[in-house]
Amino acid sequence: MNNIDFDFDIPRAKQLIPNGSCIDDDLVLFDAFEDVPLVTEPRKVHCFFVAICLEGSAQYTVDTKEYMVRKNDVVVFNDGQVIGNYMLSRDCKGVAIMGSNDFFSEIIKEVREISKLFLIAYSHPVFSLKQEKVRTFMGYFNMIKLRVDDHSHHFRRDLTMSLLKAMIYDIGNEIWQSQRTEPKRTRAEIIFNQFIMLVKDNFRNERRVGWYGQQMGITPKYLSETVKQVSHRTPSDWIEHYVTLEIRLLLKNSTMNIKEISKELHFPNQSFLGKFFKEHVGMSPSKYRRS
Repeated sequence: MNNIDFDFDIPRAKQLIPNGSCIDDDLVLFDAFEDVPLVTEPRKVHCFFVAICLEGSAQYTVDTKEYMVRKNDVVVFNDGQVIGNYMLSRDCKGVAIMGSNDFFSEIIKEVREISKLFLIAYSHPVFSLKQEKVRTFMGYFNMIKLRVDDHSHHFRRDLTMSLLKAMIYDIGNEIWQSQRTEPKRTRAEIIFNQFIMLVKDNFRNERRVGWYGQQMGITPKYLSETVKQVSHRTPSDWIEHYVTLEIRLLLKNSTMNIKEISKELHFPNQSFLGKFFKEHVGMSPSKYRRS
C-alpha cells in the first residue's frame, strides 16, 4: 500500500508505479489495490477515479463523510472532492482506474445525461454490484488494460477511450438502479442538483452567481454556502468549470476559430477568453488546440 501526503493526481501516481499501465498523464490502471496511492491525511482529488473491491473491505472518507467498502462495491471519486483516512483489510483486493479531467471530459462529451449521473456519484460515491455485473466490469477492465499495454496498436488511445465510454454507460446504469433504494436527498443536495442543472443550461450566457440564486428563489449567500457545503467548491468554481470544459471541447472538436468561440460563449472579446483560459488551464487556447 502506498500512502501519500500530497494531492491525489495521475503524475504522482505514475511516480509510484513507473512501469505500470498508462497513457501519458491521462490514464493509469491499477490491477492491485496495494499499488493505488492511498491517502491517510485529507487530500484533494485532481482526476476521475473508479475502483471495485473484489475481496475484503476498506474504509475512507469523502468530503469528511465516512464510507465502508465491501466485496463487489464500486467506488467513484470526482475532481475536487477531498478524500482521506484510508484503511484496508489485510485481504482487500481490487482494481482501479485513474483518468485525467481532460481525458475524461473528452470521453463523456457525448454521453447522454452525464451531468445527472455525475451528480449522483458525487453525493453517493459507493454502490454495490451483483456478481454478474462485477464480471462485466472486470471484462471491461481487462480489455482496457490489454489495449493500454499494446503500444504497437495505431489506434491505442482512441480504442481505449471507446472502451471506457462503454464501461461508463454500464456503470451509469448501475448507479441509476442503485438510487431506487437510497434514502431521500437532503435539502442541500437538492439545491446543489438544481444549481448544476441550471448552470449546465445557461453557462454560455450567464456567469453571475446572483442570477442563479434569483432563478432558484434563494439569496446568493445561501446558494454559495449550500453549494460549498455539498461539493467543497463555490458556485463560481462550478460555472468556470463548465465554461472551461466547453472551450476545451470547442477547441478540440470544432473548426471555430478563437474569435468565434469567444462570441459563442459571450466573452467581451478574444483577449478576455484567452486570459480566462490560460488562468484555468495553464496555456493559451491556440497552444491547447495544437497539443
